[in-house]
Amino acid sequence: MRLARRLVFTALAAVPLSLPLAPGTAQRTAAAAPAPAPVPVEYHKLKNGLKVVLSPDRTAPVVTVAVYYNVGFRLEPRGRTGFAHLFEHLMFQGSQNLGKMEFIQLVQKNGGILNGSTRFDFTNYFQIVPANKLETILWAEADRMRGLDITPDNLSNQQAVVKNEVKVNVINQPYGGFPWLDLPQHAFENWANAHNFYGDFSDLDAATLDDARAFFKTYYAPNNAALVIVGDFEPGPALALVRRYFDNIPSASRPPVVAAQEPRQTREKHASRVDSLASRPALAVGYQMPPRNSPQYFAMGLIDQILLQGNDSWLYQELVRRAGMSGNVTGGVNLLGNMLNYNGPMLWTLSLIHDTTRTADSIVARLDGVIERLRSAPVDSAIRRASLITSSWFHRAVGATMRTSMPIIAPVTSSELPMLLRASPRYANAISLSCLGLCSRMVSMSHRVWVGCHSSLSPFHTGTPE
Repeated sequence: MRLARRLVFTALAAVPLSLPLAPGTAQRTAAAAPAPAPVPVEYHKLKNGLKVVLSPDRTAPVVTVAVYYNVGFRLEPRGRTGFAHLFEHLMFQGSQNLGKMEFIQLVQKNGGILNGSTRFDFTNYFQIVPANKLETILWAEADRMRGLDITPDNLSNQQAVVKNEVKVNVINQPYGGFPWLDLPQHAFENWANAHNFYGDFSDLDAATLDDARAFFKTYYAPNNAALVIVGDFEPGPALALVRRYFDNIPSASRPPVVAAQEPRQTREKHASRVDSLASRPALAVGYQMPPRNSPQYFAMGLIDQILLQGNDSWLYQELVRRAGMSGNVTGGVNLLGNMLNYNGPMLWTLSLIHDTTRTADSIVARLDGVIERLRSAPVDSAIRRASLITSSWFHRAVGATMRTSMPIIAPVTSSELPMLLRASPRYANAISLSCLGLCSRMVSMSHRVWVGCHSSLSPFHTGTPE
């Protein structure tokens, strides 16, 4: 019998995580702050507003060229859901001097690799090529920034491609979009943060050629972009090439600033979705992150390491090893990147798949116990572990030239962690999301109770009825 999945979101009592630090923290932070890392980086800005970042690294005879456009899921206009992702596809369909797919062929035939991605706050494209092909790639990137070949055929073709991608990755995939696509739509109130990032089919179908060209002119202008070159090159000659190929691309009026702020969460939230392809229940829990670059934000990076990252994390030990509620528990800050590459409201998320004999309430109760332990018990050893792991991750991300300690670790001590989590044991600004495996043909629903037709599926209750 085909089973269905229900997603149940439960938002918990809202007490902001961005609480004041303990007395003396500011002074201690200033004294403990390590010296800047010796990573060579140059910043420039062209007359048309294009930001240029140069970071030479002669470890290997290759260069990476990346272009970041200041448009992502969160920044696409209302009524144009999915446009940011659609343009990631259109950017490979041809430009003034390169035909359809010739950009990809140019990189690959020169021994390189390439890709692109759409994130919450930006869309990026990168190529890694032999160092002697830097000029070739700069010419090609400038060619498509100067004028993308947006034709009726290219637009309609990529509309169909994107819709097919949604069908493959979400609609026809067990747990498709769970939890990265489902959770924000119920966690947040602001449309910028809460709409369907992949794109509603009605919005994608309604896009006209004029819409697409206007979107490109507005969001893919040089004054809305940053060009990054990293690898085996000399900064002076590289900057001269950048000026040669990009300087004469006209700028455009800057797009309107998106007000992405969220109102304070004041009540629990619950929502549900049926997935006819899911065979077992799943649970995801999201917690709103403190403001970026605040001390509490960095503390949440350590809390993520303590609670969730690795088989020795507290939640893995509790939910998997001791309680046997799941075979794994995963998640983190920003499921579409990491805690350093977003700019707006964000969730810290954990998720797991569990048996039908386990209720969401029982799992959340175990969660609460782990959070209470973090709130009330000394955790200095856990902080040391988290600091080392986070520092190691940061060093790997930046590269082998990073040799100093990670600056963001300095402000946090065990005396401050309880302040960050001193809400109820069901901690601040939380949303839990459950998937219940249920019969897809006969489902009776009351507010948070779903009943399956199969006799082995007893009524399932999660959360407090609203």
